[in-house]
Amino acid sequence: MTSPRLSQSTLANLTSGIAVPAYDRAKVTPGIVHLGIGAFHRAHMAVYVDDLLGSDPSWGIVGASLRRPDTKAALEPQDGLYTIAVRDAGGTHPRVIGSILSVMDANTQREALLTLMADPAIRIVSLTVTEKGYCHDPATGELDQRHADIVHDLANPGTPKSAPGMLVEALARRMAAGVAPFTVMSCDNLPNNGETAKRIVTKFAALRDAALGEWVETVAFPSTMVDRIVPSTTDADRTEVTGLIGAEDAWPIMTEPFTQWVIEDHFPSGRPAFETVGAQLVKDVEPFEHMKLRMLNGSHSTMAYTGYLGGYEYIAEVMGDAAYVKLIHGLMTEEAMPTLDMPGVDLGAYRDQLLERFRNPALKHRTWQIAMDGSQKLPQRLLGTIRDRLKAGQGIERLALGVAAWMRYVTGVAEDGSEIDVRDPHALKMMAIAADAGDDAEALFEGLVGLSEVFGSDLADNSVFRTAVVGHLESLFDEGARATVAKVAQ
Repeated sequence: MTSPRLSQSTLANLTSGIAVPAYDRAKVTPGIVHLGIGAFHRAHMAVYVDDLLGSDPSWGIVGASLRRPDTKAALEPQDGLYTIAVRDAGGTHPRVIGSILSVMDANTQREALLTLMADPAIRIVSLTVTEKGYCHDPATGELDQRHADIVHDLANPGTPKSAPGMLVEALARRMAAGVAPFTVMSCDNLPNNGETAKRIVTKFAALRDAALGEWVETVAFPSTMVDRIVPSTTDADRTEVTGLIGAEDAWPIMTEPFTQWVIEDHFPSGRPAFETVGAQLVKDVEPFEHMKLRMLNGSHSTMAYTGYLGGYEYIAEVMGDAAYVKLIHGLMTEEAMPTLDMPGVDLGAYRDQLLERFRNPALKHRTWQIAMDGSQKLPQRLLGTIRDRLKAGQGIERLALGVAAWMRYVTGVAEDGSEIDVRDPHALKMMAIAADAGDDAEALFEGLVGLSEVFGSDLADNSVFRTAVVGHLESLFDEGARATVAKVAQ
C-alpha cells in the first residue's frame, strides 16, 4: 500500500507520537530569505527557527535554490514540510519541521525572488552556498572578478546568477526604494564568514556603482559558526522515514543529535530570539570558527582522504581502525589545539566529543562526500593551521599527511587502480597535473602546490612543508594509506 505524501493536509494523520509543528503555520509570515536551501540549512538553522516560531511567527523562511530545482521539486508538494531524522545508537528519531514556507528556484523565479528580498518584511538574508558560491579566491578571500558568474552579473545586474549578484541587486532595489538594508548572515564553513561575505559583496557593489558601494558598506554581516554533521540522504533513508512517520517524504534530512550555533550579535534590522532556542550570541565568533575548522573540519578532511584511499566508505568505519583514531587524536591534540587561544573552553573535552560523534555508527557519513571540493576547503581546514605551526617552528606531520592524502586522492586513481570520482572545481586541472606526474611524488607535489588559489605563494617554497608532504606522498604511493596512517600515528 502506498503511503500518502507528507503535507499540511496529512500532518494530522502521521504516526502517533511524531513531533510536528506546534504553531499555526497559517499565521507564519516570511522574515528570512535563505540562499542555498540544501540539506545543511534544513538540519540546522531551519530547526532553530522552527523552535521559535511559536513565540514569534514573523520569522518564517523562504528558501531559494540558486543552481538546481531539486529542493523545490521535493518540498513544494509537501507545503515546505520535511522530516529531520536524528540518528544515534538508540535508533532514528523523526520530527517534522515547518519553518520553511516555500522554496523558490532562482533560475525560473529570479525576479520574484529579488522582489521578495527587496520587501521590508525581509530583515535577514542568510546563506549556505558553500565555498564555491562566494565566487572568491579562497587563498585571499577577495572577489574573483574573472569568475564567469561575476562577469555576467556586472554586465547584467538586473538578472544576476551569483549569490553576490543576487544580494547586491536586492540591496540596490531597497536603497532606491528608501528601505533599510537586510542583514546578511553567512552560515558557511569559511573563516570569518561574515567578514568574507562583506568583503565580497561590498566589492561587487562598488564595481557596479560607487554610491551603491558606499551604501552597502552600512549593511550588517554578522559572522556565525555552525556545527552539525549531515550525511547525504539515501533511498534507504527515505524508506525508513516513510515507515516511521506513516507518510512519504521526498527529501528527509538525516543528522546527529549534536548541534551548535554561535552567532555574532549584530542585527540592526532585528532578529529572532535565537538565544532562547539554544544558540550562543557572542561579540566575537572567530575563536569558535577556528576551533571548529581546525579540529572538526581539519580532522574530517584528513579522515576523508586517508580513509577513502584506505578503502573505508564511511567515517564511522574509519573510526573503527585504531591507527586512524590515534592519528586523528594526535592531529587535534598535538597540532591543532596548540594553535587555538580560547580561555575558558575545554578543548580536550571538545576533542573527545568530536571523536565520539565521528564514531556514531548510525550516521552514514561517506568519506567521498566529505572529500568533495577539497581545493576550496583545504585552505581553511588544514593550511591555516600548518602556516601557524610553521611560523612557530612546530611540527606538522599529521597535518601534512592530510594534504598529501588530498594530493593522492585528486589523481583520480584509487590504490586498486579503479577510478575516483573527484568532485572539485579544479578536478580536470588537477588530474591533468597528476597524469603528467605519474607516481613521482615530487612532481605531483610541484604541480599541485603551484595552484596559487589553493596554496598561495608561501607554502611552495617552504622546505619543511615540502619535505613533510612529499615524504607522505611517497609512502602513500609505495605502501598505501593504511600503512602510512599506521606509521604516522606512531
